[in-house]
This record gives sequence, C-alpha cells and structure tokens, in this order.
Amino acid sequence: MVESVQHRPVEVEKRYDVFHTDCPARDMVDHVTSRWGIWVLISLRRSSLRFYELRESIQGVSEKMLAQTLRGLVQDGLVWREVEPTTPPQVTYGLTEFGRDVGEPLTDLFDRITRRLPPRGTA
Repeated sequence: MVESVQHRPVEVEKRYDVFHTDCPARDMVDHVTSRWGIWVLISLRRSSLRFYELRESIQGVSEKMLAQTLRGLVQDGLVWREVEPTTPPQVTYGLTEFGRDVGEPLTDLFDRITRRLPPRGTA
C-alpha cells in the first residue's frame, strides 16, 4: 500500500532585489562599493582609527568625501562612531561585526590583487 503525502509549498525567505531602484539593500551596496567606501572598510580592518588617521591612511580623499562616506557607512550599521567630548572633539571609527563580515571579501580581494602584482619597480 502506498501512502500519499501532501506537499506544502515551503515558504522561501523573501530576499532583497538589489536590481530595483527602491531596494534598501541597493543603497548599502552603493555605499560599500563607492570610490571611498571600499578604502574605509579596508583601512579599518585591523583597528579603529580617529578621523585624521583614517584620512591619512587613504591618500587622495578629501575631508568632505571622507565625512560623507563615513556618514553613510555608519547609517548602514557597517561602521561605529565614537565621539570623545574634548576640545576639539576626537572622533574614532571602527568596524561593527556586520562591517567586518562585509569587509572580509573586500580585504580578500585587495590581498589577492596585491599578491599577484609584480614587485614595484619591475616591468
């Protein structure tokens, strides 16, 4: 005798569709992959840095663009920001757990590229 089994559709977790312009995940992807977002995540991979240290570690970024990039990454929950009430205020940034998770493949990509390049000064 064969028993019949009734199959119920399995509910699939609804995913974000980053190809839609109104998708909230798309903004986060834009922030991470922006010209300076990648460099901020890579710069913060080892330790937290003060604003000026971060600016010095990313050559070519203006204060305005760094501040704008950090604002987006903080709002996305990838970077934390701590303000020390001194004069002038000292602001320190670091990666959240989510930021480390998102930044890991970027760090791997950066490391792979730099390992594969010929030594500087060779043609």
